[in-house]
Amino acid sequence: MKKTIRLNATDPVEILGAGNRILNEFCTYYPALKVSDRGTDIILEGEQEQIEDFERRFEQLVGLRHRKLNLTVYDVEDIFTGSDTSRTLAEHGNAIIVHTTDGRPIRARNANQEKMVKAYFNNDLVFAVGPAGTGKTYIAIALAVRALKNREIRRIILTRPAVEAGERLGFLPGDLKDKLDPYLQPLYDALGDMIPAKKLQDFMASGTIQIAPLAYMRGRTLDRACVILDEAQNTNLGQLKMFLTRMGSYAKFIVTGDATQVDLPHKEDSGLLRGIDLIGGLRGVETIRFDAADIVRHPLVSKIVKAFESAE
Repeated sequence: MKKTIRLNATDPVEILGAGNRILNEFCTYYPALKVSDRGTDIILEGEQEQIEDFERRFEQLVGLRHRKLNLTVYDVEDIFTGSDTSRTLAEHGNAIIVHTTDGRPIRARNANQEKMVKAYFNNDLVFAVGPAGTGKTYIAIALAVRALKNREIRRIILTRPAVEAGERLGFLPGDLKDKLDPYLQPLYDALGDMIPAKKLQDFMASGTIQIAPLAYMRGRTLDRACVILDEAQNTNLGQLKMFLTRMGSYAKFIVTGDATQVDLPHKEDSGLLRGIDLIGGLRGVETIRFDAADIVRHPLVSKIVKAFESAE
């Protein structure tokens, strides 16, 4: 089937975006359709059901343009990631969570990631434990970014214990931010994949997104926020308790960690697994346990993890 949509706009860029960026974002949701533009015309080729769905949602986008000065790729995402998608994620866990800044959809890539997504929607506290490369932190941040874009929360707070990975780095130059940033860089990297640099800078300047070492969480009450504790294997039981008791109204907490990579001077001080044993059975708490089969990095990473597991 072939269909032409005619744009009633003086300048197609108002709707399609500079370099067709908005149209291209829209098309990521319809990989089976062939879509081309000819000035004020959009030509669709494909299955009738897909074309009709495209047309219906595109009308929503055009209607939104009449109420806004400018459209952004976030407006496209809002059209597709409304309450229906929330329900799909909660039930199945395999819908698109959010898109990267270059338009790539982020979704669960294995069964345990799907369980983690569903657990987020059905619980207020989620533990995700398992080896490196299983996507625990990345999925957690994607869920947080999605919630912020959908205005389900007011802020994202990401934290890590400032523990060196088996090294002694000594004196680090610069102000406090300069000293702490090396510990927090993996969180910046993930956010940079999902939020354009200028927007991310604005969010951080306004406090909408906060990245801080775990010690800075003491005394805070975190309302209407998605709060992620990464590398939780490097916390002792007291620190974990301190973090979890920061939970305020309408908050979502995600704790990620790998119990096999403890960087504390005494590995037995790690409070992650002990904390899960204490509260993992409470209502509103769910634990997802990843293993080497869930690794989504380079195929060699899975083999490396299994080799070390065998040696240990």
